[in-house]
Amino acid sequence: MISPDIFYVEDDADFAFIMQHAAQEVDNNVSVQIMENGKDALIRLNQLCQYRAKPKLILLDLNLPGLSGLDLVKNIREIPSLKYVPVVFFTTSDNPKDIKASLEFGANAYLTKPSGYINLVSCLKSVYSFWFTQHHSLN
Repeated sequence: MISPDIFYVEDDADFAFIMQHAAQEVDNNVSVQIMENGKDALIRLNQLCQYRAKPKLILLDLNLPGLSGLDLVKNIREIPSLKYVPVVFFTTSDNPKDIKASLEFGANAYLTKPSGYINLVSCLKSVYSFWFTQHHSLN
């Protein structure tokens, strides 16, 4: 089983589609797997771990059906092989309570989704540079 570079949990299918194209602009070789709800995402992550595969980066929306982003990150942090995989919230909320909770539950970072495609590509370039280049030794 091949693990994606980016494991993205997003319930907005339109945004997920745009995100996948933006990621390809950043690096044409980057693979993105998209899951639409928290429960299915947790099942898939556990399946990957059974095959000793893990993504290089996990991006989560905050408000997900089935299992919230906060509950999902809490569950991810309980999986030993995912302990050091960076988890970044990528959501529309800029509420300080949400930001604080995400970090307390185990996220490495919290980003508010930018408006516009060009800003999304720019944001993803920064995320890619930071987590794939500067922290390459973790993966």
